[in-house]
Amino acid sequence: MERNATQKLIEWNNSKRRKPLIIWGARQVGKTYLVKDIFAESYYKNNYIYIDFKIEDEIRDFCSKTANAAKIIEYISLLKGRHITENTLLVFDEAQECPNIISSLKYFCQDFQQIPVIATGSMVRIKIQRETQKRGNGEHDKFLFPVGKFNQITIYPMTFDEFLINSNSTLYETVKKAYESRTPLDTGIHNLAMDQVYKYLLVGGMPEAVSIYIETGDLLESREILEVLYDNYLADMDLYQTSREAVLRSRALFTNIYKELNRESKNFSPGLIEDKSKTRNFFTSIQWLTMAHIINQSFQLKEHITLPLMPDHESSFRLFLCDIGMFSYQSGINAASFISTERENTLSGIFFENFIASELTAKNHKLFYWKGRSSSELEFIIESDNKLYPIDVKKGRGALNSLQKFADHNKFEYAIKVSKNNYGYNAEHKLLTIPFYFFPFVAKDLADGTMAIPYSQ
Repeated sequence: MERNATQKLIEWNNSKRRKPLIIWGARQVGKTYLVKDIFAESYYKNNYIYIDFKIEDEIRDFCSKTANAAKIIEYISLLKGRHITENTLLVFDEAQECPNIISSLKYFCQDFQQIPVIATGSMVRIKIQRETQKRGNGEHDKFLFPVGKFNQITIYPMTFDEFLINSNSTLYETVKKAYESRTPLDTGIHNLAMDQVYKYLLVGGMPEAVSIYIETGDLLESREILEVLYDNYLADMDLYQTSREAVLRSRALFTNIYKELNRESKNFSPGLIEDKSKTRNFFTSIQWLTMAHIINQSFQLKEHITLPLMPDHESSFRLFLCDIGMFSYQSGINAASFISTERENTLSGIFFENFIASELTAKNHKLFYWKGRSSSELEFIIESDNKLYPIDVKKGRGALNSLQKFADHNKFEYAIKVSKNNYGYNAEHKLLTIPFYFFPFVAKDLADGTMAIPYSQ
């Protein structure tokens, strides 16, 4: 399947200042497939060495005892019977099983920078060791994290544009062309694209679930894959946390994201999870789940906003699941609701908010929302090229009250309303209306600082 991150790997590979690459990301988001089956097979065909530290015991044991890059290269070369040159890609997968290989990246960078090296796996364990080292815990003092000696990429679940290009490339090209020309789609095509959005809300972006849907067209079968992945995420929490209490709280927090958002305030409320608990009781769990890229955290901004956007550590916040398919599964809503004619009445706005949160996070945006007085609220506030872009997420047409109140306190380039409606721009209200299927392209333009003045329709 096609992935947007492939281009990032190509850019890394072609860079004259290339360093060893660490790939972060939650479990099962396609890190190995991206590196091995897409990138290595396309750009280093028959000239890459793939090492899986979970099953290649000899190499794992050897690398656990040394961070010397020259010795590691010599050992792998002799064991595999292959010369390792600047044209050989080394892929160290499941690196969490051999943290010392991460330490060795410093010496790959210093002494063998011409050799392309990629390390990937369930890297939350590595991140935890890095954080422990920062705090000076003597137990992990021997672990050397190669600060400044590596490049990094974070892989997320497939975004909607990735889902669409793999499931219906013709429709993808039509949608992309319409966005680039800033023109609305014909009603029939618009409805087809919205149908794909609703299917994406159900399937989500976990590559295995998407692959099953594309191969079989069976939404229920992809849902069964999601159930397994969801349970695997819960099981993983036993592997990486030190205390039983931390495991239980992390599981409780993870399984209650939908419940937390399905309220009027949507803000995180520890009392919904555990009676008489405080937010500080869940600090470790939130930190672990965000570090593992399993949840995304959005911070509240109030009244007048200053740049750059910074979270107020005493402020309220919201939590979203990394994958909209998992969020929909967690909700317990019947799968048929996403494709029925009554779906617009059945599905609440929080499904679309989690969808937008995931799209923004995948483009490396930090998440913020704005809360004004009374009930005024804007779901997301994005800073791009030193300009503010408030984002309003609506199932239907919605009102402009919150935007007007936001404008009383803040200057902004223009507001973006994301909804099921077709493309349009209201210059008087500085309001750009875009359909949900355009949003991946908007998120990228915001990330690149290339949002242009929209065309009026």
